[in-house]
Amino acid sequence: MTAKSRLGQNFLRDQAAVQQIIRAASPLEGRTVVEIGPGAGAITEGLAASATKLVALEFDPRLVVELQERFRGQIAEGRVEVVHQDVLEFDFSALAQKAGQRLVVVGNLPYYITSPILLHLAEHAEALEAAVLMVQREVADRVTAEPGSRDYGLLTVTMQLYGSTEPLFTLPPGAFVPPPQVHSTVFRWRFAPRFVELEVDKGSFIGFLKQVFAQKRKTLANNLRAAGYATGDAAATMERAGIKAMARAEELRLETLASLFREISAESPR
Repeated sequence: MTAKSRLGQNFLRDQAAVQQIIRAASPLEGRTVVEIGPGAGAITEGLAASATKLVALEFDPRLVVELQERFRGQIAEGRVEVVHQDVLEFDFSALAQKAGQRLVVVGNLPYYITSPILLHLAEHAEALEAAVLMVQREVADRVTAEPGSRDYGLLTVTMQLYGSTEPLFTLPPGAFVPPPQVHSTVFRWRFAPRFVELEVDKGSFIGFLKQVFAQKRKTLANNLRAAGYATGDAAATMERAGIKAMARAEELRLETLASLFREISAESPR
């Protein structure tokens, strides 16, 4: 099957990597697993052999037909379901409710819609146990970055709001057919939403994070001023929070940003 570049198709052919991904998602016995973009089925076969129920989401109708034929036995047994659907329209929460358990997600994500997929999974975080995902290395670097690094930013802290992330391994272009122009990294995301722990309102705090990370070259105080916070109030609150006047948002841990948000919300409502 010829890959479609417009759909970001790069089929994994490295069998050792396939086994690493399945091990990273394990144990799968008794679990319902969703695979995003099964493609030619390299990972699908291992997941189908291990999981109690596998739902494979495929957008390309050509591949849907091939997968349905390849796994027709497991489909007949009710252990595999191949769904022709855009992952951004898939209701993970409804499936989790039907399964009576939180889901495990595995996927080789198309590079051109990686961030929208990650944010869509975040929206369904309560329904998800963990995800083992392959993305462009640069995206994985941002997702798993530490404060103070050049990769730490809005995507990092947004992901951290919904759980912990860890990089697992990186693959060269030659591990795929056709080979992409970039390296790919597999990372694991363990879902555990932190809004209650951080004592923040979901919508308001995410809006605040977008404001303070709006322009990375600007200091936190400048981004707050640009967002409409009173200069004196913001500076005083930063000082009380133990944040240096010239600090940038990418230097601060999520907990510190949440503390600042609570202080500003309480003292300087707009």
